[in-house]
Amino acid sequence: MLTLASKLKRDDGGKTGRASGASDSTHRVSIRDRLLTKEVSELEAHLPSTCKASFPDEDKLHHFQLAVSPDEGYYQSGRFQFEIDVPEAYNMVPPKVRCLTRIWHPNITENGEICLSLLREHSIDGTGWAPTRTLKDIVWGLNSLFTDLLNFDDPLNIDAAEHHLRDKEDFRNKVQDYVKHYAR
Repeated sequence: MLTLASKLKRDDGGKTGRASGASDSTHRVSIRDRLLTKEVSELEAHLPSTCKASFPDEDKLHHFQLAVSPDEGYYQSGRFQFEIDVPEAYNMVPPKVRCLTRIWHPNITENGEICLSLLREHSIDGTGWAPTRTLKDIVWGLNSLFTDLLNFDDPLNIDAAEHHLRDKEDFRNKVQDYVKHYAR
């Protein structure tokens, strides 16, 4: 059976990553960082036109921000910032994602918590995180929260979902107020 560790070892040509007399910790690159190097390149090549990724520290691919600027729907003309932290145990656990922009959304709380099934570490329905998922899946999922994954039937922000159910036009107006005040 081919494991990730054996593949990385083979790709390195069998090198252990140690220089003579040097300690393991100064030369070993984590599996997470190796995966991220590949995934970030792929992500940048296939980023949706409504998204822009930024890396405050180019040496720390495990911490970055994503700006989503929807070009249709309720949230059109807004710019929503997300912070993405990839834990050391990646890809066995999902990245931690938080919305930094205040928003009136059924699947995002005003405090930035996000309800997106693929960010769940454990999921009964099988749509949660799996080691086969990548950063590209996360970015496309966040982007889709503003269009086809906008879910009023299974909300995290119940007040926003009920508001939409009660009065769609007033919901739209409140969303636009939030966009005007917080998402420019």
